[in-house]
Amino acid sequence: MVERKCRVIILKPPTLFQKTTMNAEFILQELLSVANPEKAAFLQRFFKTGKGQYAEGDVMLGIVVPLTRDIVKKCPKLPFNEIQILIDSEYHEARLAGFLFLVKQFKKAPAEEQKAIFDFYLKNARKANNWDLVDVTCRDVIGLYLLDNEEGRGVLYQLAESDNLWEQRIAIVSTWTFIKHKQLDDTLAIAEKLLNHRHDLMHKAVGWMLREAGKKDREVLVDFLEKHYKKMPRTALRYAIEHFSPEERAYFMKK
Repeated sequence: MVERKCRVIILKPPTLFQKTTMNAEFILQELLSVANPEKAAFLQRFFKTGKGQYAEGDVMLGIVVPLTRDIVKKCPKLPFNEIQILIDSEYHEARLAGFLFLVKQFKKAPAEEQKAIFDFYLKNARKANNWDLVDVTCRDVIGLYLLDNEEGRGVLYQLAESDNLWEQRIAIVSTWTFIKHKQLDDTLAIAEKLLNHRHDLMHKAVGWMLREAGKKDREVLVDFLEKHYKKMPRTALRYAIEHFSPEERAYFMKK
């Protein structure tokens, strides 16, 4: 398996990609060639794919994210219809590859193509149906597109009010890009909307974004916590105060 992985990812000459018809089927075969059944069995448990769990029915190939990134990185641009095939796949890593193609192509696209990629991502948002698919892609398409488009950010509030867990997670995690540019208002507003969410995955996402906001402006985070600590899930609170001193953490957890 290791030799096979090296042949595909490291030793394959660049001309092979140029001579091969590049489509979703080729990408899928690349992924299948480095599948790891033992790793897949572990990931099936780790990503909660069992009956009644949040990713029920998802099928893992057992490929780590960096390896999927390498396959996408070495391939040229794909049209939307081929990316759609990947996103529609039963395989978790194939869907991840599809969304990673959107990230890759967004960064190099002119403005009009970026809008098309943004819209395509939103159309398929529910198919980013696990937390890793959301977390490694949405901020570099949805967040980046909206960074200089404040008028368009209403879509994040619509996603936050969705009945779909993954669209809601996209809403809050996409604001990570705003946070990096010290734009915190949307993070706080969407976090407030999602504070009473029933799912632990959302508690973690909200707490994570609050923590990142606090790294940019501690006072803003403290003000938010003082206002909302009574109704915050403990998981969200623990994530939000992770970088506080032991004394500060004890203060909020005791409250």
